[in-house]
Amino acid sequence: MPSFDHYQFDVVVVGAGHAGTEAALAAARLGAKTALLTMSCDTVGQMSCNPAIGGVAKGQIVREIDALGGEMGRVIDATGIQFRMLNSGKGPAMHSPRAQADKKAYQFDMKWRVEQQDNLSLRQELVEVLETDNGKVTGVRVAGGTVYRAAAVILTTGTFLKAIMHTGETQSEGGRAGERASHGISGELLSLGFQLERFKTGTPARINGRTIDFSKCTAQPGDDVPQPFSYLNNSITQPQMDCHLTETTPEMHALIRENLHRAPMYSGQIESTGPRYCPSIEDKVVRFADKETHQIFLEPEGRNTLEYYCNGISTSLPRDVQDRMIRMIPGLENSDIMRFGYAVEYDFAPPTQLHASMETRLVEGLYFAGQLNGTTGYEEAAGQGLLAGINAALKVAGKSPFILDRSQAYLGVLIDDLVTKGVDEPYRMFTSRAEYRMLLRQDNADRRLTPLGIEIGLVSAERKQKHDAYEQEIAQMQKLIADHRYQGKSMEEWLRRPEITWNNVEQMAPDIAAASFSDRAKRQMEIEVQYAGYIRRQEMEISKLQKVDSIRIPESFKFAGITQLRHEAREKLGKLRPATLGQASRVSGITPADIAVLMMYLKAEGTGSPENADKP
Repeated sequence: MPSFDHYQFDVVVVGAGHAGTEAALAAARLGAKTALLTMSCDTVGQMSCNPAIGGVAKGQIVREIDALGGEMGRVIDATGIQFRMLNSGKGPAMHSPRAQADKKAYQFDMKWRVEQQDNLSLRQELVEVLETDNGKVTGVRVAGGTVYRAAAVILTTGTFLKAIMHTGETQSEGGRAGERASHGISGELLSLGFQLERFKTGTPARINGRTIDFSKCTAQPGDDVPQPFSYLNNSITQPQMDCHLTETTPEMHALIRENLHRAPMYSGQIESTGPRYCPSIEDKVVRFADKETHQIFLEPEGRNTLEYYCNGISTSLPRDVQDRMIRMIPGLENSDIMRFGYAVEYDFAPPTQLHASMETRLVEGLYFAGQLNGTTGYEEAAGQGLLAGINAALKVAGKSPFILDRSQAYLGVLIDDLVTKGVDEPYRMFTSRAEYRMLLRQDNADRRLTPLGIEIGLVSAERKQKHDAYEQEIAQMQKLIADHRYQGKSMEEWLRRPEITWNNVEQMAPDIAAASFSDRAKRQMEIEVQYAGYIRRQEMEISKLQKVDSIRIPESFKFAGITQLRHEAREKLGKLRPATLGQASRVSGITPADIAVLMMYLKAEGTGSPENADKP
């Protein structure tokens, strides 16, 4: 039984959003006794902003989370109300799944999965103090004085640290409408020596669908054959709902310009940086002054509500301006606003203060994940949470950290970007950030990552069985197209032609058709055979770069003593302490000349060659 003044756990996760739930589930599934602490048990897994999962590059991340044994893909499959494969007219590296969610159903389903998990205790607590001893975390203290002791603590505080919400001139404390801010943790981090900065994000108004004239909008249906996110699911069977498309008007833009002096981002009320790729409607009107209209997607928030999310017009303008501008939009002339848009300012910790394992450099056993690291998006948060949860459990068990390379996953790109380059605006994943995106496709995430999930012990027996069966199916198909011939050519040679599909192969070789392969395996073979040349080229590039990337830099290496390095390079490398030469090359501001100097010194110390890459 616990003492009246403390509880004993292996891992404590603070915050139960998308990062926190994945972190807690992963740690518990790896055998760590885990506590998930949240200010409110009613908001576990809540979608604070848009009612959707996935999108360009984000969909790949969700597939990777699922392939490793995470939960986001399974929850959206169970609760989605519309599924679409974006960029389906482009090459396979650009295909990205996206799904509209029933927001409440998603939240309740995720909460139920957390409650069902062995080794995991969900508690409603307000964390006020980080307990440390000699540079190591020992737990957290909550309101009332109770201590949750643990060898590893994961902070996933979202937008709640010293958060302030803005709607025009009106300000109020809180990281989400109707919820309070968290103040204690910011002070704790500062006292431990962490650097904190401020970012801003925003959200649009929500409209009562009863008051929308959909006849003036364009229907946006889902795919005829929706594809699931999770590799454990073969199909989506629930009915889909339409989204609708409308647009802003020149009159609305004029109204916004007239009221820019009342917009917090332009009045000086907000000074922190917001997401450049997802600007507010005020920013769009100013930055793209030549555009007379901008698209607005009207997205249903669920099956059992008439609330619609106005995607594309995030704003922090005053309520009276929002009322007027919304009614200037085709289809929304008589609309009733249920929730007004607002902006949120919050503290974050620049992620260069982290190791690639998500553990902080300053405090051993303390991990950061999600928007605390300067990212934005449910998917980026969930991916960080999953990796932080894995590594916290591995650390408690005395095992080496689990770190993904940039060539293995979008998750590897995400973490490497954060810890080596840092952020100067809220970070969002794009396909352009991944130099090996031909390999990192959404269709093959399980083939890339499930074996790693099996190795660390996170993958369930059901997933392993399904993965093994799929790999056997692929191997059989590869053998058949190599062995069978038609008009003097192997079926593999025929399939390399872009106009040839697997169905054509089956017509030319009835023996192959008799094997009855799954539709997914057929498409996989089409992609891998037809893009084999591109894939081989990227694999060769990876092989060359890994020789440099794997060269370790000793923890004791003294960058300050290399006078041939520029002062900026010495300062940055000394502060970030990259673990490998490849990581050093990706640090912002580091030049090829700096790397050449660094390589020379590493060779002099006997660690600057690939054959010595694994030496301590």
